[in-house]
Amino acid sequence: MSSRKNNERSADTSQSRKPPKRGGCLKSLFILLFLSMIIKGFFIDLYKIPSGSMENTLLIGDYIVLNKFAYAISTPHSIPFTDINLPFLNLTEFKKPAGNDVIVFDFPGQLNEFYPPGPVNFVKRVIGQPGDTVEIKDRVVYVNGVPLPQPAGTAFNTDIIGKGKKDPALFGLGKNWNIDNYGPVRVPKRGDIIELNKANIGCWGMMINRELEKRTVSTEGSVITIGGTPAKNYTVRKDYYFVLGDNRENSMDSRYWGFVPADNILGKAVMIYWSWDPFISIAHFGELTKSIKWNRMFKSIK
Repeated sequence: MSSRKNNERSADTSQSRKPPKRGGCLKSLFILLFLSMIIKGFFIDLYKIPSGSMENTLLIGDYIVLNKFAYAISTPHSIPFTDINLPFLNLTEFKKPAGNDVIVFDFPGQLNEFYPPGPVNFVKRVIGQPGDTVEIKDRVVYVNGVPLPQPAGTAFNTDIIGKGKKDPALFGLGKNWNIDNYGPVRVPKRGDIIELNKANIGCWGMMINRELEKRTVSTEGSVITIGGTPAKNYTVRKDYYFVLGDNRENSMDSRYWGFVPADNILGKAVMIYWSWDPFISIAHFGELTKSIKWNRMFKSIK
């Protein structure tokens, strides 16, 4: 009798020590991956600063947290962990990006590009909201006639470029603007009516093409056509933003390529979570770890 009970205990013990089923591990892994994709697609993402256009606020080698939930709930712009773009849908909007917010967005393209060659994310500071008038006078930024305080990290290294010295590379063809004396320019707002003419179609033509999602604007002599129909004006369909880099002399921003469509905005940059020298190879791990900027860890972005 006692022997039988011992055998039963042994059998129970051996059964309880069976290794977990492989299917259970795979299921847990799948759930974890699914949750990661949901979080990355809708709520929080991580982003590496690739250039010096936001120095000294953000440095090359900073890794930042992006709050995708700051302004709206929207479908992902791309499949998480890939560069494959998806059709975008804004589900609900909480608020609009405010002046001085640092945002990450899908780069809309250069002046002559229907779309950029590949998916590119930029990080810049919001200066003008839809309907605002932006002007730069001797490096001082004015929005609706009111001067804006310079962000603490704003950098300048050379003398001011005087008013009237034209930079032909800037957005604003035919105007004597440069990076230090720019505008005034009105930031397009949904419903705005833009007068079209031969002098300004170089600025507005590609924006119209992008809104209509096809190359439809053309100029025949002095006549501008949209979809083959002569047009003297155009009604804007989207809200836009004017953005600048804090490193004002080394930033490709709205002064060069125009405005950011609201639906290109991925979210608000809120915190630096890691920072080191990206130019040191992983093969020199000791030197790389010495380059870690501990004073930048978990620093909020203002």
